[in-house]
Amino acid sequence: MSIFIEKDTRVLIQGITGSEGSFWTKHILGIGTNVVAGVTPGKKGQKVEGISVYNTVREAVAETQPDASVLFVPPKFAKDAVFEALDAGIRKVVVIAEGIPVHDALQMRKAAMNEKAMVVGGNTSGVITPGVAMMGIFPYWIDRVYKQGNIGIMTRSGSLTNEVTAMVIKAGFGVSSLMGVGGDSVPCTRFAEFLPLYEKDTATQAVVMIGELGGTMEEEVAEAMEAGIFTKPLVAFIGGRTAPVGKKMGHAGAIVSGGQGTVAGKIEALEKAGALVADRPSATGELLKEILKK
Repeated sequence: MSIFIEKDTRVLIQGITGSEGSFWTKHILGIGTNVVAGVTPGKKGQKVEGISVYNTVREAVAETQPDASVLFVPPKFAKDAVFEALDAGIRKVVVIAEGIPVHDALQMRKAAMNEKAMVVGGNTSGVITPGVAMMGIFPYWIDRVYKQGNIGIMTRSGSLTNEVTAMVIKAGFGVSSLMGVGGDSVPCTRFAEFLPLYEKDTATQAVVMIGELGGTMEEEVAEAMEAGIFTKPLVAFIGGRTAPVGKKMGHAGAIVSGGQGTVAGKIEALEKAGALVADRPSATGELLKEILKK
């Protein structure tokens, strides 16, 4: 079982004929994802990896009934692409693009909440249920790092995701559902909003959170744990612990404001709520063993 994408989820790829869309379509299909259609305006009638291309999402929905959509479109077109998917009735959307204008991201999040939809991203590697399906840009050697199992992973980082997940696998575990929240300053779905899904998921025994300096998403997870919204074991690794205090960072989400968003503050809040926090990625697997024994 997955919290987002299953073997029978019917996936649409928006921007399928572009260089990124066509490249990743091959890999998305390669692990068994049920891709039913693609969309690129003006390209109707073409095929990418055997997948039919339509001009609009509405055309694709009418012909193929997709349940979810992954977007390979430039940041300035992401909002329109998300709105088009939502207007056509799709309620699961993954947005890969990095650097979406903040005002656009705010509108995307609001629209998703109004439609009771889940939009994941932007600036995300995507989502994956290992061995089943994926919507995103996970590496071609995916089968060596992402093994099936019962550990949920939610992450703000791209590169750290591969490293931490490898440590989880090395410790003898596997992954149930991995959700890439994304690294931009306004993610359309936040960490704490995934927790009720992991809580209900019988395939998830524990969750690993890969957080970062800046923002308040990790503190929100601690609050959800304190409130009893999430009761399963949680292990975290927070990136940016060696960043100089007061240093301006290049990452869009790495904003420390009003005393919130520091690595030390995140660690304190999480440990108080009962989570274990790794001091380095390689410790994540061993902490999972420790917390599951309890």
